[in-house]
Amino acid sequence: MDIKDIQNLIKFVSKAEVSEVKYKTKDFEITIKTPLAGSDAVYAQPAVYHTAPQAVAAPAPVATPAAATSEKAEAASDDSKYVTIKSPMIGTFYRKPSPDKDVFVNVGDEVSAGKVVCVIEAMKLFNQIDSEISGKIVKILVDDATPVEYDQPLFLVDPS
Repeated sequence: MDIKDIQNLIKFVSKAEVSEVKYKTKDFEITIKTPLAGSDAVYAQPAVYHTAPQAVAAPAPVATPAAATSEKAEAASDDSKYVTIKSPMIGTFYRKPSPDKDVFVNVGDEVSAGKVVCVIEAMKLFNQIDSEISGKIVKILVDDATPVEYDQPLFLVDPS
C-alpha cells in the first residue's frame, strides 16, 4: 500500500462518518480513528511488521470546533482574494529539501503550477508538495519542521 492509497483511505473514512477502521495484511496494519460527529480530525496509526519497532509520536492536539470556526472566519475575511495551498497528508512540514540546502520558496517568490513548494515527511518518506496554481507567495502559514494535519493550509498565493 503506497501513500496515495493511505490518503484515499483516510478521505473515504472521514466522509463515511465511521468511528474506526482497521486494515490488515500479513506485513502491514493501519488503524484510522475519527470522531463520530463528522469532524475533520483524522488519526492514523500505522504498524509495519517487517521493520524494527520505532517510537511513534503522539498525535497533535486538535483545536476545538469553536476556535477553528473563528480562525477560519477571520482568515476568510482577511485573505479572501488569495488561494491556499493545503497539506495533502499528515506529517512534518519542511521548507528545505535538506538542512544544508536553501528553502523551496519565500514570501514574494513567484510559483508556477507544478513547482515544488515544500516537503512533508510521513512514515520516513519525504513527499514533495507541488503548487497547483501559478502566482506569488503572500504568506507561509506553517513553521519549518512542525507537524501538519491533512488539509491544513500551508501557503497563501496571490493568483493575479
